[in-house]
Amino acid sequence: MSRTLIFASAAVLLALTPVSGQAADTTPASDATAPAPAAPTKPPRKATAQQRAEADRAPPMVRAAFWSREASIDPTDSVAGVELARALRAIGQNATAAQAANRVLMLDPKNYDAMMEEARAYVADGQGFYAIDLAQRAHAMAAKDWRPMLVLGVAYEQVQREDDAQAAWREALRLSPDNPAVLSNMAMTLAAHGQADQAEPLLRRAVAQPGATLQERQNLSLVLGAEGKLAEAEKILREDLPPDQANADLAYLQALAAGHNGATSPASTPERSWDAVKAAGG
Repeated sequence: MSRTLIFASAAVLLALTPVSGQAADTTPASDATAPAPAAPTKPPRKATAQQRAEADRAPPMVRAAFWSREASIDPTDSVAGVELARALRAIGQNATAAQAANRVLMLDPKNYDAMMEEARAYVADGQGFYAIDLAQRAHAMAAKDWRPMLVLGVAYEQVQREDDAQAAWREALRLSPDNPAVLSNMAMTLAAHGQADQAEPLLRRAVAQPGATLQERQNLSLVLGAEGKLAEAEKILREDLPPDQANADLAYLQALAAGHNGATSPASTPERSWDAVKAAGG
């Protein structure tokens, strides 16, 4: 046997043999010194139907936190996933909203609400190209619902397919005549291409509808300002907005009418169209 193996054997014996003169202590540890067993933790419970209904009335940040918890408790809960996407979009986290909706679609590829939410999130993020297929699929699933065509129109507009956008909105109007959100989107696209005179009658139709929102009225004031009809535009602004905001918007319209401040288009901000979609599409 080599010296290396002898030393190794000795080491094993030293580890197993008690110190000379002492017996090995085989007495079990006292119960008094044993650690107490940890109390079993209860798994988190999903919210009740009443709690979910209350969450829907909460501010956007609260809704986002609530639905994030619900989705983490049960990742297969498609309702929680869709509501999380909607809440995230409401606080401007559009890319994360699209991801939340996409997770639902991975488990349930035909979930209509998730499909629409992902499309809306892409449009809200200015990524209309990625919303086109989703909106088309949603329309194929619910051919009588005008909302996919509204979103599709905005998506087409964002990729500069203006003719397709107008065709999508005409179909949306066929499904929902005089819908203010659709009329407003059609009008703002026309105005963006220097056709404010054609946009104005569409916006007047929009604001006359029972479901018209503040956004449609603000779009009308913008187009009127672009046409130089500042008195009527100012009247709308002062009816709808606090004085400081009305003054700021009026100053912008005055610059727009005069051709100053680089304001060459009454739809110079892309969120104009998205605001109408957001108001109408949830």
